[in-house]
Amino acid sequence: MKIDDLSINTIRFLSADAVQKANSGHPGMPMGDAAMAYVLWQKFLRHNPANPAWVNRDRFVLSAGHGSMLLYSLLYLTGYPLTMQDIKNFRQWGSKTPGHPEHDPETGVETTTGPLGQGFATGVGMAIAERYLREYFNRPGFPVIDFNIYAICSDGDLMEGISSEAASLAGHLGLGKIVYLYSDNKITIEGSTDLAFTEDVARRFKAYGWHVQKVDGNDQKATERAIREARRQKDKPSLILARTHIAFGSPNKQDTPDAHGAPLGEEEIRLAKRELGWPENRKFYVPKNVLKHMRVARKQGRENEKKWNQMMKRYSKRYPDLYQKFLEFSEGMLPEGWDRDLPAFTSEDGPIATRSASGKVLNTIAGRVHNLIGGSADLAPSNNTYLKAFPGFGIKKKGRNIHFGVREHAMGAALNGMALTGMVIPYGGTFLIFSDYMRPAIRLAALMKQHVIYVFTHDSIGLGEDGPTHQPVEQLSSLRAIPDFTEIRPADANEAREAWKVGLTHKDGPVALILSRQKLPVIDRKRYAKETGLRKGGYVLADSKGKPEIILLASGSEVHLALEAYEELSQRGIKVRVVNMASFSLFDRQTERYRNSVLPPEVRKRVAVEAGSTLSWYKYVGLDGEVIGVDRFGASAPYKVIFEKYGLTVEKIIKTAERVLSR
Repeated sequence: MKIDDLSINTIRFLSADAVQKANSGHPGMPMGDAAMAYVLWQKFLRHNPANPAWVNRDRFVLSAGHGSMLLYSLLYLTGYPLTMQDIKNFRQWGSKTPGHPEHDPETGVETTTGPLGQGFATGVGMAIAERYLREYFNRPGFPVIDFNIYAICSDGDLMEGISSEAASLAGHLGLGKIVYLYSDNKITIEGSTDLAFTEDVARRFKAYGWHVQKVDGNDQKATERAIREARRQKDKPSLILARTHIAFGSPNKQDTPDAHGAPLGEEEIRLAKRELGWPENRKFYVPKNVLKHMRVARKQGRENEKKWNQMMKRYSKRYPDLYQKFLEFSEGMLPEGWDRDLPAFTSEDGPIATRSASGKVLNTIAGRVHNLIGGSADLAPSNNTYLKAFPGFGIKKKGRNIHFGVREHAMGAALNGMALTGMVIPYGGTFLIFSDYMRPAIRLAALMKQHVIYVFTHDSIGLGEDGPTHQPVEQLSSLRAIPDFTEIRPADANEAREAWKVGLTHKDGPVALILSRQKLPVIDRKRYAKETGLRKGGYVLADSKGKPEIILLASGSEVHLALEAYEELSQRGIKVRVVNMASFSLFDRQTERYRNSVLPPEVRKRVAVEAGSTLSWYKYVGLDGEVIGVDRFGASAPYKVIFEKYGLTVEKIIKTAERVLSR
């Protein structure tokens, strides 16, 4: 058997054996896609298994994440820090080989995939970042940034709506560094793809502006020619439709849905090994010559990175300023003075919406932080996310305003891909209500702890006349429920500035700025606590002398109602504390001592107010307190009218506080 065929069968049966040992998993796709994956990894992928984090490596995304053993087999065989024991521990507690790929820079897993379509769209974000970085750093003779984005995607990936959004965007932008292999095995869990998927994929992607080819996925030479041709495309992303066969070699389960999501069974694996000329009774068998052959990737990778490092030494001398910027980008540093003299606001300036203040701050920061890049889902004028000093991305070099179009879900995944390059800080804007459209991508950003910033404006029923379809009610509580996700709802313009500071410096997961459409007064910080308290999530904004009898809690626009109620109650001789709870997640990360200093456990009489679902507030007010909120859909009317009708008034806060105090 030729070494190529031997290597491909090694990939197939490592995968099948691991799934069988785990007694769960998806053996069919790795067996069917092994040949084209081998060609890609062995002949094209430029990477360094000894340094998975090499900046200029090609990226490989397994969008069809259910076939994770295909990726793990390739990583192990090419010499990444995965052991045979890791392969045998597939899907087990604490394993480096979980059921679906989870972002792991140390082992070479570029991104978390599994929810279909996410990997496809994430790769588009990687290509956006690659182009921006290439245009920013490269100079004649110095290809500092020059990597391709490869992916294997499935029928399911292409059925999901996110792939349509992302493919349309990639074609529009002409992202020629994308080369995707579509595993056209014509099988889904329920049966043949004909049950639900009969479109002409080739014509669909040609209409998106992609370069499209068709090959037999088991024909190594044809696959090699197709990838080579795809790499020649400079202004079009490429899709290679590869006809594959799920569970290739399995005499009874090839081309059947039975091979998708369940082990083949010991007997069927034995028959498949016989069919393909493999030792029938040897499990996890890796021929020595295969390991030697495929681990040439380590030597090639070291040589590629060595040449690149030598070039970078010359680059540092020729372009020292650019080289310092490169270090800044790649090491995640912010330039000195990035937050100096940011816009400051006073009560004399008059009321200002936090979305407007955010836009002023963003534009100032962007002039200093050159790897801050992003845009909006066709809402930049409303989100105030447009960088006025820079052109549009894809129009001129160094363009930093990305027009994502009305594609929230693709935008969310693309932001993940941009962040995963480790060199840019991406941001994306839309209305808070439409965060629902991008929630799966937001969840993955949190799962991967990626440095992504969301600008969610029109944060409540306070947006007014557009009515309940556009007025978020449950969204904020829902986002607060996501682990490792940071939400910040500033109460005024100066807190919007502080929110951006948190967004730029918090690197342990995504940050969402929740901003108002309506104008809000600028809080008098000579009278009340400084806005820097926002950095701890919750802080005492106004207080009584001595121990408070009752605590009023609020976020965002409702903080102003709480302050007015505080003034009235204080005049009545009631000892009141106002806590600005701008960010639950930031507050919950503080020490117990700090949290208790803000919310003393012995002060059980509490009232919270927020123009949204009351659900998330009860952990702070307890059973002895009350929450004034919105637990029904909004209405179309001027926002002041809606607030009055929904009981979001100073009078309602005072009456509620008096009721709580009387208990």
